Amino acid sequence: MTIEHILRNDPLFVGFERIFDRMNTATKFANVPQQKYPPYNIVKTGENTYLIEVAVAGFKEEDFDIELHDSILTIRGEVKTNEDVHDYIYQGIASRGFERRFTLADTVVVESVSLDQGMLTVRLVNEIPEEKKPRKIHIRGTPAEKQLLTE
Repeated sequence: MTIEHILRNDPLFVGFERIFDRMNTATKFANVPQQKYPPYNIVKTGENTYLIEVAVAGFKEEDFDIELHDSILTIRGEVKTNEDVHDYIYQGIASRGFERRFTLADTVVVESVSLDQGMLTVRLVNEIPEEKKPRKIHIRGTPAEKQLLTE
């Protein structure tokens, strides 16, 4: 019996099925060795705003495939081969393909993506719906109970 099975059937964890599914997805990728290329930053720019910055020197806009599916942001880059073959003495700027995945919260949306001077920037906003924001819940008693309290 797995921990997931125990937690899914525990009455203290009502409505957490989607979180368990996300944890299963994350563990699938946890066993895959993560590549260190290209380097990236994740920056919190405000209370509900974030940036993902990916260093992609040598890539053009058409070299990217960016997709958001089931709260997983996938950034793929593949440099198109150039007909001009250079005789490099030393080639230190990487131009190999890559794939990076970022798991986003359900309420995080991609606001924009830009490419400027070798930096791919993904702007994210955490748009929390009104029904998900904290709210006060008032206790309402029956009229008979209210009458007993005032006597």
